[in-house]
Amino acid sequence: MHAIRRPARRLVAATVAASLALSGFVPRAQALTLSAEQVAESEGVVSGAVQRERLLAALQRDDVARALQERGVDPDEARARIAALSDAEAARLGAEIDRAPAGANDIVGTLVFVFVLLLVTDILGFTKVFPFTRPIR
Repeated sequence: MHAIRRPARRLVAATVAASLALSGFVPRAQALTLSAEQVAESEGVVSGAVQRERLLAALQRDDVARALQERGVDPDEARARIAALSDAEAARLGAEIDRAPAGANDIVGTLVFVFVLLLVTDILGFTKVFPFTRPIR
């Protein structure tokens, strides 16, 4: 029993010695001065000018321009209207776009998901919605 304790003590001693030896390599935290713009950007608040640039850059994409044209909106007129927005309006519009869920109007995708979910539950025997399925159970 004494032989078991001695290797355990050596292992603990070696671990403590290694931890103390390597503790000097831990980097120290340093304080930096941040501007109000940096704090606002880190919290997700982006200025109107930055949002306006993001909106104008989005209009440069082919898929966005094509979608606007399909809905009867001239991309050049949309650019002019975005350029005419105040900073507050551009910030509000950009924040609203950031909060909007992607593909929120995809009703076909939702219907396909529900169909597959019901099909799987029918096959597993939890429900009986479709007459053409036979449960596994």
